[in-house]
Amino acid sequence: MSRISRKLQKWTQEMLDLPQDLLFDLPRLTLIGNKELHIENHRGVRHFSADKLILSLTQGTMEITGSGLSIRAIQSSEVTVEGTINNIQYIGTGERP
Repeated sequence: MSRISRKLQKWTQEMLDLPQDLLFDLPRLTLIGNKELHIENHRGVRHFSADKLILSLTQGTMEITGSGLSIRAIQSSEVTVEGTINNIQYIGTGERP
């Protein structure tokens, strides 16, 4: 992303008071205890098993590990995972938004 594009996005975010996840297409996570995780702005499921879920993101991937994991709901850009969640790891591409 060019420097001008980043500055324009930053200015737009400041002027319109938009959340960064909307403007930069970043994932938004809602964790309820260690039993339920809701993720918005994903780009698809790469891997799913009872102990690991890997999601594609606009910039990188997200890996959720635990036990007894199940996908309660999935939509084009949202997913809800239930089970015992032990670890959430964001693996970015290194590109700055």
